[in-house]
Amino acid sequence: MKQQSITSLPPSPEELRRARMIKYSIAMGIRMVCIVLMLFVQGWWLLVCAIGAIALPYFAVVFANVQGSAVASTVVRPGAVQVFRAPPRGPDNDESGT
Repeated sequence: MKQQSITSLPPSPEELRRARMIKYSIAMGIRMVCIVLMLFVQGWWLLVCAIGAIALPYFAVVFANVQGSAVASTVVRPGAVQVFRAPPRGPDNDESGT
């Protein structure tokens, strides 16, 4: 039976929440930069900053939540019983050798 290792445990909910908040805060910081830059740029750059300021909140939430759920891994439960079945015995699989 495979032994449980502390390194194979998934991150705690607090760690996942903290990672999501950091990603979201970075995206909102970039959004604030886009809003401030809209006051100083012209032409295509104004359009790029406006799209960034409008679209970043949606993508920040989606990105933070999708990445957070992908971190979860398979956990081996302690005390789990593994069932091993012997191969079927028949004329082709006879162990007597006759």
